[in-house]
Amino acid sequence: MKLHPVKVHPSKALLKREDQLAWKMAGVAVDKVAVQKDVQAMIINRVIDNASVAIAAINRRPVVSARGMALGHAKKAGGATVFGVKSGTTVSPEWAAWANGTAVRELDMHDTFLAADYSHPGDNIPPLLAVAQAMGKSGKDLMRGLATAYELHINLVRAICLHEHKVDHIAHLCPAAAAGIGTMLGLKQEVVFQSIQQALHTSVSFRQSRKGEISSWKAYAPAHAGKLAIEAVDRCMRGEGAPSPIYEGEDSVIAWVLSGRTQADSKGRKTVYDPTYYEVPLPEAGEPKRAILDSYTKEHSAEYQSQALIDLAFRMREQIKDMEAIEKIIIHTSHHTHYVIGTGANDPQKMDPKASRETLDHSIMYIFAVALQDGRWHHVDSYAPKRAGRADTVRLWHKIETTEDPEWTRKYHSRDPNELSFGGRVEILFKDGSKLVDELGVANAHPNGARPFARDQYINKFRILTEGIITTREQNRFLEAAQNLTSLPAGELSALNVALPAGTLLDAKPGIF
Repeated sequence: MKLHPVKVHPSKALLKREDQLAWKMAGVAVDKVAVQKDVQAMIINRVIDNASVAIAAINRRPVVSARGMALGHAKKAGGATVFGVKSGTTVSPEWAAWANGTAVRELDMHDTFLAADYSHPGDNIPPLLAVAQAMGKSGKDLMRGLATAYELHINLVRAICLHEHKVDHIAHLCPAAAAGIGTMLGLKQEVVFQSIQQALHTSVSFRQSRKGEISSWKAYAPAHAGKLAIEAVDRCMRGEGAPSPIYEGEDSVIAWVLSGRTQADSKGRKTVYDPTYYEVPLPEAGEPKRAILDSYTKEHSAEYQSQALIDLAFRMREQIKDMEAIEKIIIHTSHHTHYVIGTGANDPQKMDPKASRETLDHSIMYIFAVALQDGRWHHVDSYAPKRAGRADTVRLWHKIETTEDPEWTRKYHSRDPNELSFGGRVEILFKDGSKLVDELGVANAHPNGARPFARDQYINKFRILTEGIITTREQNRFLEAAQNLTSLPAGELSALNVALPAGTLLDAKPGIF
């Protein structure tokens, strides 16, 4: 792994293509290094994981709407499948990516990687799978593409913080997906280079999608990035170019949106460039792509920074006899947790029992209260309006506050995988003056946790989340196909679709399509 400095260069510097981050990323994409066995196994795990959460959300309104839009773009030859719909019905691949990406993201329950920024690298799977189906690719082709997409997505997240500039994290997803498609299709470095730049240029959006009253766009945003990535690659395959250098140019994303912004000097006479630069790690030529192994999935349907705290709530409740005896709860945690899903966000909606599900799954105060009371977490029941509005829950919920602890922030950003932590320390203060204190650094399902997820856990999650929605026969068929991914021949990737029984899919409201 090599660190590549990335900073703004004035146009007159004529930054060489070989020195541009997008070109180096494209180089990683075209490097035909073999996908190692443990990486193959984890890709299969994540294909199963994505299908689990997609089918569990299949009849939720945002997913129904996205599916309805996709079905308005039917395409028999060169089409791709849509989750829930029988495999004989296919649509244009960018629309399949849109529908399937929304289904995967809706419950906020698939894989995650947290570092300088946030990510759900499993969001790369829907666009790559759609293109693989449309282009008649094999399971091995898809494996290679996903190894690239995960590698670049995770390494961008390690190095470049979008959140501090209020940019949504799909700006890392879209170029990674474009690069992964390039790998899968065996495109030349020039085409992948232009695709990465177009993908970044078109996918910069803002954090308001995850702020205040969080709407269904939170689920749509990654799907939109996947759709944009496919469209970018399609254009560049036809010979079109992109704004360049997209990362380092004087009017680039880094210059005007991220660190490196241009400004006038003290006398206002000329442009001065911020000397700040990022260091993006990328594998060297011939080095295996292994970043997927640093990511982790969710056992609970909620923002990842809540996973360890949910498990901690389960543990602490065993020592509490009377919830009404609680005076106050203080969660000492990282900067990101405090300011994104804690009271540091200053979002009154995070304390509102009538808030949307999307808002509640970004409120650690709500999540901790329910987990403490119930000792379980359910992707539907724990967010039900009746559950959120329960008087005793609201009372407990409003006694909870978060505070940033520098030590938890340091561990959140640690480069040592054995120290990296996303949890916190909880103080429960009782009315009689006593208190209960406990802490947990990583979720039980994390690779360093008490019960790390392996293949059996991914399969169990799939069966639990799809139970009663699809038949046992369809469960078994899909699991067999997914676990045989490396052997699926060209043109047979529709086997990775999951169909519901006839008549059980809800229809979308009419729109333009």
